[in-house]
This record gives sequence, structure tokens and C-alpha cells, in this order.
Amino acid sequence: MNELTIPLKEDGKEHLYQQIYNYIKNEIRRGSLSAGQKLPSTRRLAEHLQVSRSTVDFAYGQLLSEGYIESRPYKGHFVCEITKLYHPAPVSGKEEETPKEASAAYDFSPNGIDITAFPFSTWKRISKDVLMDEERNVFELGAPKGDQRLREAICGYLHGSRGVECTPGQIIVGAGNDYLLMLLQKILGTAQRVAVENPAYMRAARIFASGGYEVTPVDLDENGMRIDLLKKSRARIAYITPSHQFPTGVVMPIGRRMEILSWAKEGEERYIIEDDYDSEFRYKGMPIPSMQASDGEGKVIYLGTFSKSIAPAIRISYMVLPKPLLNIYEEKLWFISSTVSRIDQAILYRFLEDGYFERYLNKMRKLYKGKHDLLLERLKSFKKAFRIRGEYAGLHILLEDRRGWSEKEIIEAAEKEECRVYGMGGYMLKEPEQGGGPGTVIVGYAALTEEQIIEGTDRLKKAWRI
Repeated sequence: MNELTIPLKEDGKEHLYQQIYNYIKNEIRRGSLSAGQKLPSTRRLAEHLQVSRSTVDFAYGQLLSEGYIESRPYKGHFVCEITKLYHPAPVSGKEEETPKEASAAYDFSPNGIDITAFPFSTWKRISKDVLMDEERNVFELGAPKGDQRLREAICGYLHGSRGVECTPGQIIVGAGNDYLLMLLQKILGTAQRVAVENPAYMRAARIFASGGYEVTPVDLDENGMRIDLLKKSRARIAYITPSHQFPTGVVMPIGRRMEILSWAKEGEERYIIEDDYDSEFRYKGMPIPSMQASDGEGKVIYLGTFSKSIAPAIRISYMVLPKPLLNIYEEKLWFISSTVSRIDQAILYRFLEDGYFERYLNKMRKLYKGKHDLLLERLKSFKKAFRIRGEYAGLHILLEDRRGWSEKEIIEAAEKEECRVYGMGGYMLKEPEQGGGPGTVIVGYAALTEEQIIEGTDRLKKAWRI
């Protein structure tokens, strides 16, 4: 592991964390930082660059969110395989192509978020207050599930915003969904078969597979995971994103939700993992209640995170266990220490409790809605060439080809105009039973400025001959 010498400029044009983020991202794309290479710890890099550790945390957090690096528990941060970031999974009988590593001026990543509106001064002040007020308490080993008052705050937030019915005792706080999914595998037991949406959130599928689970892809229809294929899968566990399916954007209607809940109730050891990863961002109509809110028999395991709603570097997620699984956790896994610093938990608690989170969330909804509406307005002239899908929620939309272009042709044409869009094929665990369908790309907008959205869509219009 080498030190990273990053030329930082304090001219006010670009935040320091953005300079660190851009430098590492470009080094990865150029191949100067190779797959599997370990990065310096946030503390070590902060000392080397003489910046605050929170600055490096935010840069690393954005890189984590976009898939450039990965965090391995107790080991550190490592560079991801660049091939997996931008290109579809290889189809059987064909060799995977060598990726183009040049950076794109307009990166429509579905994983990025906008950090520019983050209340840095408020977060710094709360951090200072916590260290002054809490004294020694925050340096002592905390409860394995997470600090009681933070779990109480999360419990109140979930009930008010998502309709989740739980007690603080059912909530486990962890450093990201990756950790919580690994912990959940310990609770559910080994050698399980899990049904995963196809197309899928690939990170979750990989975590299940790495833990020895048999991952069974289940195709979607216009209402989400197909119940007929779920029943045929012989899986005991179904992993779904019902409020805003990733990456298609499908919102699962109540009828399909009740069908999947009925499927879970038919087997004593069947469970649904509901990943509610970006439910805070909906721009039309009322918020969609969680599936857990309709579960009266303890069949839904609810997952949520603050990485999307606050910042990737926060790395605080939470899991709500139904009582049968909570009993297993408390009997067999109670000794596993919390992976979240008590200092970070105390800061987040105050951020929630003092109303800063709600105000920040309202601000981000308005900001993202503005970008979402601008993108849709810019895409009106694209409608003869593409069908627009997955709008009005989340941080990305889909463009489905109407002219017979393949996914590869769409992506490569965009790259010639220095734009990067993301193929649906990269999220497919297997080819759907009814065929691959028209070329479809994912277009994210959260990390782009309004000027970049305007300029980027102009370039896409030229690239796709619209």
C-alpha cells in the first residue's frame, strides 16, 4: 500500500473531498490503481494530506457508493475490478470485452449522490459537542445492537415515515448493508437458497453467494418479482426492493406484495428481505409504505441505510428483525460487537433527534426533484427513440430503445461524446425467460449539476442521432 500524493487546491472552486474523490476515481479508470490494491486508511491519508479525516471519509464514501472501491471488514478499502463497473456480464459463448478506461466528462452513474448541500458546519459542530459532552462514554464498548437511544430514534423515524412496526429491541445497527447481510446469513443459517430479483442489485447477490447461499434469479414483470417463478424456485428466502426496484424502478403494487407475503406465510421458515434503500426520494404522489408495515406474522426482515439519504461515508445501516429471528440472534449471536463507532452513533442520534435530518432530507428531496424534472424535460425529444421508465422516484431512470439499437451500441455511441450510461445487462444474473428485450440503459442524475445534465443530454442527443 503506497501513500497517495494528491495535489489539492484550496481556491474554493472545488471541495477538498471532491478533489480526493476525482483523483482516486481517475487513477482507477486509468489503471494506475489496479483491482485489489489496498488504499491508505482514512486516518493515514488524512494525516498525509493534512486534511480532516471527515474530508477523506466523504471521498471514500462516494467511491464506495459508485462501486470504485469496496470496504472489507477489519481489512480496509480496496480497488474494485473495473471490468465489473461499466460492462454487461458476459453472455455464455462470448468473451468479455476489454473495458474502456478513459474517464467520461458526463457520468450518469445511478449510484452517485449530491454532497454539495451537506450541512458540513452542522455536522462538525455536533461532532465537537459529542466529544465535549459525552466525555468517556463514547469511548467505551457499546451495546452489540447499537446504542439504545439511536435505535429509539430510528424506530420513531421508521414508524412515522415508512409505517414500520417494531420496537428498538428489534433493530440492529451496522456499518453498511454488507455487514448486516453477512450477519443475517449467520442468523438464517448456512446452505440456504435465496430468490433474488433479476435484474438485481448485484452487490447483495454477491454477498449471498460469498456466504455459501444458492442464489436463484427470479424474473420481473411490470409488478415486480413474478410470484409463479418465486414458487418454482424452491427458495426459502426472497430478497426484494419493493418500493423502488433496483435497477428497473418498478414499484410493487399492494396486490403483488400480498401475494409474496402469502408465499412467505405458507412455510414456517420462509422470510422476505425488504431492502428499502432509497425510499426517501419519491417525487409524485404519496410515499409508498414499506412491505413490513403489511406483515402481521413476522415474515419481513427490513433493511435501511443512511448512506443514500445523508452521505455514503456515514456507513450506518439498520436491520429490523422479526421476533423469531431476533430470538435466534439474542441466543446465538449476542456477543458480536457493533461495527459502528459509538462516536458516529452519538453524532447521528443528535442529527436525527434535533431535527437536522428531517430538514436536510426535505432539502435533498427538493434538490433531486429539480434535477429529475430537468432531466425528464430534456428527454422529451428522445421519446421517439426511447421509452422512458422508472421515473418519479429514486435517483435514476431507464431509457428503453425503440429503434432496434443494442445496449452495446447505445453505450458506445454515448462514450464517443464523453458520456457514460450504464447497461441493464450488467445487472442481469441470467437471461430472462422471454428474451433480453430491447437495449436498455440506466441514466442517473444525482451527482450531476443542472449544467452537466443540460450539456450531457445535448451530447447524448448527438450521440444517438436524435
